[in-house]
Amino acid sequence: MSPQNLTPLLSSSTIDFGPYETLYKHLHSHPELSWQEEQTAGKAASHLDSLDAGYEVHTSIGGHGLAGILRNGTGKTVLLRADMDALPVKEDTGLDYASNVTMRDNDGLVKPVMHACGHDFHVTALLAAAERLAKMKDSWSGTLIVLFQPAEERGGGAQAMVDDGLYNKIPVPDIVLGQHVMARRAGTVGCRIGHIMSEADSFKVTIFGRGGHGSMPHRTVDPVVIAASVVMKLQTVVSREVDPDQFAVVTVGSLQAGQTENIIPDRAEIKVSVRTQNHEVRNKVLAAIRRIVKGECEASGCVKQPLFEESAKFPLSLNDEAVTKNVHDSFAEFFGDQFDPNTPCSTASEDYSILGSSQGKPSCFWFFGGVDEKTWDETEKRGRLTEDIPVNHSPFFAPAIQPTLKTGIDALCLAALTFLKIS
Repeated sequence: MSPQNLTPLLSSSTIDFGPYETLYKHLHSHPELSWQEEQTAGKAASHLDSLDAGYEVHTSIGGHGLAGILRNGTGKTVLLRADMDALPVKEDTGLDYASNVTMRDNDGLVKPVMHACGHDFHVTALLAAAERLAKMKDSWSGTLIVLFQPAEERGGGAQAMVDDGLYNKIPVPDIVLGQHVMARRAGTVGCRIGHIMSEADSFKVTIFGRGGHGSMPHRTVDPVVIAASVVMKLQTVVSREVDPDQFAVVTVGSLQAGQTENIIPDRAEIKVSVRTQNHEVRNKVLAAIRRIVKGECEASGCVKQPLFEESAKFPLSLNDEAVTKNVHDSFAEFFGDQFDPNTPCSTASEDYSILGSSQGKPSCFWFFGGVDEKTWDETEKRGRLTEDIPVNHSPFFAPAIQPTLKTGIDALCLAALTFLKIS
C-alpha cells in the first residue's frame, strides 16, 4: 500500500491513550535490572492476553523475554521489538512517579534502579501498538509479532532469546523493526539508511597489586596509582592512535579499589566501554587498550598479569536499504517535516539487529524524540542544548509523556503496516 493511503488508515484508527499513560507511569516507577525483568514481562504478557485479540503469547524465552503472535491471513511476517530492562542509576527527576527501587545486580551488590534509557516507553508503545493493530485486523493481512526483549543494556538479551529457541516458538520474520526514545524534540522521528548505531565492547580490567598499610607504600604495589595512570593513558587512544576521519569513543565508567584511606588494596577494577563504527578501528582500539594496561602493570611491578573480562558486546547496527526506504516513505508522508531521513549515526549501541541477522533477515531501526517541545525550543534559543537537556542514562532523563508516547505508537504502527498486506 502506498504511504499516501497509510496516513488516513492510521488516522482513522484510534485507541484510548489514558490507560497507556497510566501503564507507563507504573513501569517507570517499577524498573528492573537486566536479566531480572520478571514483573515487567508479566505485565506485558497479561496485557496482551487482556486484549482478547488472538495473540498467541510465548514467555520465558532467553530469560524473561516474551513474544506475542497475531496471525491474520497471508502476507509478510513483521516483528516489532521493545526492550524491557532498566539501569543501575539513582533517579533524580523529581517526578511524582519517580523510581525508589533498589535491586541486587549480577555481582550481588544492591543498586538503585531507574528507567534512565526509556525502555518503559518502548514497552508501553509496543503494547499500545499491539492493541491498535489488532483493532485494524480487517485492514491488513499477514503475521504480526510483538517481542519484548530482556537485557538490552548488557548486550545479551537478543542473542539469549535466539539461543533459547525463539524461532522454534515463533515464525521467522521477514522484517525486524525497532525504535528508541532519545533526547530529541518530542514529536520528531529520525532514521537513516546504513549505519544507525555503533558497535560496542564493554569489559572489566582487574589490576593486581600487593596490599598493605597506608603508611608503608614502599612495601606494596599500589593498584590505585596504577589504575589512575591507566585511566589517563587511555585518554590518548582516540586522540593519538585513531585516524581523525574515523569514529571511536573510549570511556572508563567505573574505577573501584579499596575500602578505607589507610589500607592500600591488593587490586583495582576498571570498567571500560568502547564504541566504534568500523571493525578495523575497533580492533586497533582494543589492542591499544590491552597494550597500555599491560605496559602500566609491568612498569609498576604488578604481582601478576591483569585480567580482562568481557561484560557486554553489541553489533554494528545496519538499516537495510530497501526496507528503510519503504519505512522512510511512510514516515515522511505521516510525520511531514518532523521526520529526518538523514539522522546522524548514533554513538550509542543496540543488539536488536541480532533478531534479524541471526536468520539472515533485514532490519530497520529509528529514533523518536522525548523532550518537551517548549523546553527544547527555549533551550535551543539559549544555545544550551548540550548543557541543559539530560540525555539517556542521566539520573535526570524524563521524557515528556505526550506527544512522545503517541509518536512512538504511530511510528510502530506505520512501520508494520508498510509491510503487512493491506486489504
